[in-house]
Amino acid sequence: MSNPLLESTELPQFSKIKPEHIIPAVDKLLTQAREVVNQCLQQDIYTWENLIDPIENIEDKLNKAWSPVSHLNSVLNSDELRDAYNACLAKLSEYSTEMGQNKALFKAYQSIKTGPEFTKLAMAQKKIIDNTLKDFQLSGIDLDNDKQQRYKEISQLLSELCSRYSDNVLDATNDWTKLITDENELKGLPESAMIQAKQAAKQIAKEGWLISLQFPSYIAVMTYADNRELRQQHYQAFVTRASELGTNPDWDNSEVMEKILSLRHEKAQLLGFENYAQLSLATKMANKPTDVTLFLEDLAEKSLPQAHQDLQELKQFALQEYALNELNAWDVGYISEKMRQYYYQLSQEEVKVYFPANKVITGLFAVVDKLYGLQIEEISEFDRYHADVQFFEIKDKNNKLRGKFYLDLYARGKKRGGAWMDDCVGRKKIGNEIQQPVAYLTCNFTPPVDDTPALLTHDEVTTLFHEFGHGLQHMLTQIDYLGVSGINGVEWDAVELPSQIMENWCWEKEALALMSAHYQTGEPLPETLYNKMLAAKNFQAGMMMVRQLEFSLFDFKIHQAFDPEQGGRIYQILDEIRQQVAVILPPDFNRFAHAFSHIFAGGYAAGYYSYKWAEVLSADAYSLFEEKGIFDRETGESFLTHILEKGGSADAIELFKNFRGREPEIDTLLRHNGIKE
Repeated sequence: MSNPLLESTELPQFSKIKPEHIIPAVDKLLTQAREVVNQCLQQDIYTWENLIDPIENIEDKLNKAWSPVSHLNSVLNSDELRDAYNACLAKLSEYSTEMGQNKALFKAYQSIKTGPEFTKLAMAQKKIIDNTLKDFQLSGIDLDNDKQQRYKEISQLLSELCSRYSDNVLDATNDWTKLITDENELKGLPESAMIQAKQAAKQIAKEGWLISLQFPSYIAVMTYADNRELRQQHYQAFVTRASELGTNPDWDNSEVMEKILSLRHEKAQLLGFENYAQLSLATKMANKPTDVTLFLEDLAEKSLPQAHQDLQELKQFALQEYALNELNAWDVGYISEKMRQYYYQLSQEEVKVYFPANKVITGLFAVVDKLYGLQIEEISEFDRYHADVQFFEIKDKNNKLRGKFYLDLYARGKKRGGAWMDDCVGRKKIGNEIQQPVAYLTCNFTPPVDDTPALLTHDEVTTLFHEFGHGLQHMLTQIDYLGVSGINGVEWDAVELPSQIMENWCWEKEALALMSAHYQTGEPLPETLYNKMLAAKNFQAGMMMVRQLEFSLFDFKIHQAFDPEQGGRIYQILDEIRQQVAVILPPDFNRFAHAFSHIFAGGYAAGYYSYKWAEVLSADAYSLFEEKGIFDRETGESFLTHILEKGGSADAIELFKNFRGREPEIDTLLRHNGIKE
């Protein structure tokens, strides 16, 4: 039987991939990888060409087979696919740990590092060797055999548990729906949300309106539904997903979370760290835990006065306009939207009609053309995994191909929530040829309905720009060595710089003119509406800032303060953090941590602070565009050259200083958020 995962093709053959292909392909490629490593270790003198290059080549082949499997598991989940995916996680984890604990391989890398040829290598090659030697240390190369075996067990268990956590969140999210048969119960919802709910009901052969925990449906109810009881019910379903209070005890993440924290702590201590927070920082810009906590607490101290003022104004408005003596969690989004409309005469629905998805996409492409001289063209003929998916290629000002990407914008069942960019193919030099990078860009926006195109909120526009920023770093890299090309090798607390800086153009009048037009008339975004958006830009900025700081401190503290004798104390620590930095305290039944996939299933464990850390970098970097002009080509070329093209080939702080000419400063972040010290 032919196996599409084993065939050498430029792009994944999605239409041919079946769950039964996955395990045989991974088994075969892992066997080949082990054989290549063993062959490479037969040399008398080790060089880049006879050791690192062939290993990188076979692992690239493995990555290109695994990438579409992992992606399909996120965007088109099924029981059969999930079973095959999870079965392979342990195999891949075992291989990774095995390589990380291979003493002969470690010594081979060391011999290149200390040998005469090292000085002749390119900067990117040297960085890969240094990173790999550090990875050997973090994989337990110095541990005795028993401890190495335990490290391997821990790694495999964590891989399995993180996947189970993610599966539980997905299943719990998909499980809850509510069919509404009385239109009055949904009073207040905009027409677009009503049409979407009607279509969702029709898809299951029901009359009425179907609401769900998919984010477009959830946010519409929480923001617009006049029915307070419905908002409470919807909120409670959302914040108890995958918990002991959820719909199915099989999806309860309580024990999974405890095990994850315990195993991470044990892994850190095996490697000689006090806790997992310390281990996490071993590959980040921040040097020590106090750097992180002081940074977050300093931001909180500067932001809390405004956050308290924001909340006081919201409570006062709720009392005066809606006679609400008590503002509950399920009221905040609803009253905030009413307050925004009242003070700024600004409705998200009024804004949406000027942001049809296709116009936003062409505007996004126009922005990056002005900045970097990029031409982006849609490719209609490609192997797609879903009808919604689009495919594009990027060429630079010299008409040279720089990368390609899949664009999957809309929410649907069996698709993981949120938005992300992921690596499909990485840039690498193979002989005299360049393997061009390919990215997946995934969002969960409200899909088009009938003859109405998908209309994006301004928040969704910024989300698209954010993810495209990640994609640009992946696709525009000029580094030919896979280990540090694109986003590879970039310190995790700097990886959000290229994504967050892109959000700034979503607020600039000149850029908005490129990405907005009324979906029916083609009328440009009115000046009056733009001014309202600008006036409301930092509406409740204090509250939003401390909410993110709450998440960041919680994540860091549960990993820093873990005690095997006391367990995770997850909600105890969360409550302590909330007492310290939060202005809105959620109800007791809130189980936020049970669906905090970023830290329990993603790459942000003891690293969620990276969003704020990198926001300092992005705000300060963007201030140069503010000084020189938002489409100043010289500044754009400089950002392209010093940041986007360099990948992880040098330390992030050095690349930042090369672009900005100095160390980053925090005051621009506060200014952009309208927070006065």
